[in-house]
Amino acid sequence: MNICVFRFNSNFEMIVLRLFAVALLFYNVTACKKEQPEEVDSEVTKPNFIVIIADDAGWNDFSFHGSEINTPALDSLANQGLILDRFYTYPTCSPARASFLTGRPASRMGIVAPISGKSKLKLPDSIKTLPQALNDLNYKTALMGKWHLGLQPENGPEVYGFDYSYGFLHGQLDQYAHTYKNGDSTWYKNGKFISEEGHVTDLLTNEAINYIKEQDSTDSFYLQIAYSAPHIPLQEPDFWLEQYSTIKDSSRQAYAAAMSHMDYGIGEIFKTLKNQKLDKNTVVLFFSDNGAQEKWLPTTQYDGKYGPNYSLGINLPLRDFKTSNYEGAIRVPAIISWPQHLKTGTSKNFLSVIDFMPTFLKWANTEKIPNSVEGKNVSDLISSENQNRNSPIYVRGHLQESVIVKPFKLIRTRHLNSETELELYNIEEDPSEGKNLADKNQEEVAKLLAILKKEFAKDTDEVNVSLKD
Repeated sequence: MNICVFRFNSNFEMIVLRLFAVALLFYNVTACKKEQPEEVDSEVTKPNFIVIIADDAGWNDFSFHGSEINTPALDSLANQGLILDRFYTYPTCSPARASFLTGRPASRMGIVAPISGKSKLKLPDSIKTLPQALNDLNYKTALMGKWHLGLQPENGPEVYGFDYSYGFLHGQLDQYAHTYKNGDSTWYKNGKFISEEGHVTDLLTNEAINYIKEQDSTDSFYLQIAYSAPHIPLQEPDFWLEQYSTIKDSSRQAYAAAMSHMDYGIGEIFKTLKNQKLDKNTVVLFFSDNGAQEKWLPTTQYDGKYGPNYSLGINLPLRDFKTSNYEGAIRVPAIISWPQHLKTGTSKNFLSVIDFMPTFLKWANTEKIPNSVEGKNVSDLISSENQNRNSPIYVRGHLQESVIVKPFKLIRTRHLNSETELELYNIEEDPSEGKNLADKNQEEVAKLLAILKKEFAKDTDEVNVSLKD
């Protein structure tokens, strides 16, 4: 073996060798760094937003919650994103949508129940909405699907900040004829009623895909996709029904088919987002507007062509169905994803549907939050780390109202001809709300009732005038 021996005859040679060693070390460190993934810039770039809303989907109607219904696209979103385990919304659809778009309780605007029939009730045009605020930040904005905050085109989405709108104005519709339950027109595009063939789920999916394909990567956009599924009437193609031939209850079979049909469409939207290279910096939020409906027993709707459905969605282990203020109605499945900035996992922090307007605006790099907004920027709560929420969650429906301060929920049920009922539940220990603690914990009842009455007093006169406190 040859051994090289270096002799340093001068200080100059020693200095040269040392410089060579330093240069070699610098080269190796630099080369190693290049092999690592590039770090995300700490400054948040302005993201796109896609909000996907299911209609009357139950807690136990997703395979990521253990359901027999297959929802692979949403399972994938749950695996790659953050499951929001304590996402609270409203008992019915119009209030949920009004609250989301304004960042304030819907009862402040006189909306406590679905806007239906020939009602002229609408979302007030004096309150700044999320799409309007995003318009100010040069976002493009679009709504595909259900509006339900004004039943005529003149009260449609374009009045409230949506540059582009397509879908239906009412709360439900024939999936093929695209008419409301009484036969009224409801299918529209950019403020005008239109006629079109096809199943609603497919039409909304295709329109959303086309919209995403048209976006320039230099522009930011907000896209809200509000499906009609799995809302009644259930009119699913044989292809989707056959996926659930083992379910003998025809109503539940049709409901499951509607869920999988919607999930497939969502999957196609995700593929398009990835193909357009828009997925990394797009916030995707999915939630159901409220909990599942138990059954549907129509008598005159759609001239008796559809129903009855004796079993629809399943909210177990949560209590009750849509319209009430129990957990099965207002605690809904929800997932959020923003690959560059949000971690994966499950968040058990308490969140309200009114929180997402200020949170999204913060993520869009603005400090200008409209004064009408009552929700909170919950960026810190959208995390797998358990944290306590500082503000109560107030929910007023047309049957009950409730206030949540972790871990308790107080429900008040008022009656015209009998005494008001108060129920107190520890919803962390008792999510099924089987044990009313009101009699044994009067101190907690008094504390939460004071908060509830304070919130109730802020609601509009249109709501309070005919109701007994």
